[in-house]
Amino acid sequence: MKAEITSFDIAAVVHELNQTVKNARIENIYQINPKTLLLRLHKPNQPTMQLLIEAGKRLHLTAYALEKPVKPPVFCMTLRKHLNNGTIEHIEQHEFERTIMLKIGTKQGAMQLIVELFGEGNIILTSQQGIIITALMYKKMRDRNILRNTTFQHAPKSGKNPCVVTRAQLDELRNLGQLEIVRALARSFSIGGLYAEEVLLRANVDKGTPCQTLTQQQLDAVFNQIDSILSALREGKFDPAIVIDEKGKWIDATPLRLKRYEGLETKPYETLNKALDEYYAQASQTEQISDARDEYERALGKQERIQQDQERVLEDAKKAVEQNRRIGDLIYTRLSELQLLQQQILDAKQKGENWEQITSRLEEGKQKRHSPAIYFDSFSPKNMILNVSVDGTVFTIQMNRSIQANAAEYYERMKKAERKLEGAEKALQETQRRIEELQKQWTERIREVHVEAPSKRLEKAWYEKFRWFNSSDGFLVVGGKDVTTNEILIKKHLDPHDIVLHSEIVGAPFVVVKTEGKAPTEHVIQEAAQFAAFYSRAWREKFGAVDVYWVYPNQLSKTAPSGQYLGKGAFIIKGTKNYIRKVSLRAALGIQKSGEQLRVIGGPTEAVRKHTNVYVEVVPGDEPSAKLARHIRHLMYERAAQEDRERISKIPVEEIQQFIPMGKGTILMARK
Repeated sequence: MKAEITSFDIAAVVHELNQTVKNARIENIYQINPKTLLLRLHKPNQPTMQLLIEAGKRLHLTAYALEKPVKPPVFCMTLRKHLNNGTIEHIEQHEFERTIMLKIGTKQGAMQLIVELFGEGNIILTSQQGIIITALMYKKMRDRNILRNTTFQHAPKSGKNPCVVTRAQLDELRNLGQLEIVRALARSFSIGGLYAEEVLLRANVDKGTPCQTLTQQQLDAVFNQIDSILSALREGKFDPAIVIDEKGKWIDATPLRLKRYEGLETKPYETLNKALDEYYAQASQTEQISDARDEYERALGKQERIQQDQERVLEDAKKAVEQNRRIGDLIYTRLSELQLLQQQILDAKQKGENWEQITSRLEEGKQKRHSPAIYFDSFSPKNMILNVSVDGTVFTIQMNRSIQANAAEYYERMKKAERKLEGAEKALQETQRRIEELQKQWTERIREVHVEAPSKRLEKAWYEKFRWFNSSDGFLVVGGKDVTTNEILIKKHLDPHDIVLHSEIVGAPFVVVKTEGKAPTEHVIQEAAQFAAFYSRAWREKFGAVDVYWVYPNQLSKTAPSGQYLGKGAFIIKGTKNYIRKVSLRAALGIQKSGEQLRVIGGPTEAVRKHTNVYVEVVPGDEPSAKLARHIRHLMYERAAQEDRERISKIPVEEIQQFIPMGKGTILMARK
């Protein structure tokens, strides 16, 4: 797979980012892991954007919902301190190198966030004067230092900037003698090996051509192809795609279609940012699976080697049991003959015969098929061991022990082998259990990798900046969070056919039922009234119920009576109010599943129940929202389907907290 982002990729990404995130405000910064930042960006009337920066590897917009650490590291906190609410004024690539500089306007002046995507990478924040404020990694190097309160210096150039190279400068390549042109291009210009090969393919110049043999026509073709590629990048004439090899593996994401990938399948994308986002999302998952596979194969290989040894021990033990039992049985089937053979040998020796004479006589008797000599095989005088052969099986008899004692010895060996066999079987079963457990763990780990893989971040609709829910009969209901959102909701998002609700208590939000021209039902009015009630001060005061009224948009006025002043978020109500009396304070929080995506929703119980079968009901209480949210998440985890539990456990507490009225409450019940 693609090992590193190229200078050409960076040129395209920077061009696209200047079209999309320029003038965007930095809402927040997160440090996803030791080398990765996520910048949450906002532009008026546009969905929130996320800029992903991984030192030494990549920089692009991402549509994925990435898990954010609960406690940000010091580096992240420092960036937040200086850059939050800053505006991205410009993004540029330094000298066609793999370095990107984000110019950010802040109250302290214009700062630069410098992202180095070569080597192990780095992320450095500098002041308007170019002084290093903070860095992901501080270093002392031969050619420069990255230290706090020192002037930032770029790394030495990797080659000449191809954007400013002249045709005459290209002639200098001839001075490199026998060096291959592909190596010369990669070393002399900041284009890397991939694009050096691409240029030569397009120019129809063999990449192995020695530099000193290059003709004027070949150099002209090389120069023209470099200029052609760079022109496409300058003018934004991209054709982004992910390249897929013959085995279906993603191998690259490119801003332009490359000749070297001709014949391979490609997956087109609207922008290179999107292509890189998808490419690295899969690459990350592939890398996790590869690491898990390596670990699994190492552990499995060890257990399989142990299993093979145990199987050999088991097989040897089985043979020993069978062999010793057979010999013991054979001894008893020829007990008298073997006793006679043993006695003849001992008697002959007692009469003064030497061992050679005894052995010779037995061999002669064996040849003549005389019993018991036919059972004689060989004799070892030194050890007093008689080797006999019975029914084709050769075994030893100790001459200093009786034949019955010899048989008993073989039966004892059989018992020892049986005990060893039993132990070997148990050990083998345990190893097989471990192998099965490893296989289960591998299957579970692969499932976890897929579960843990980030899902696409849901694009937030305009109403998600407010409190909201979808009613059980399909109406969108939106409520203010504070005086500012109250004001915006009524002034900007209220249409003539909508209805407006408010609790009969000071300190309550306006709630709007978006009717889209349809007549509001009793259901939606009742649910919207519950919504207005539990997000009012009545929740904090632990009321059991509160009255709520509703009016039409033309009954609201921002004009205060003479001598009075209306504050931000306040409106005058004219005419008759339509009351819903004694509305109970009860809210529900649930997990809604759409495809593979999960999201937290909240609202009246009936409405939440319509959209999910996993929800928790809460009522006014004293449990703080953070603790309550963790409890709610645990209950939803227990009641969710097995395949959803892992993702539910990773839902940030903050996502649940935002639906808890007035920051406190207590759990009434949980449903599935």
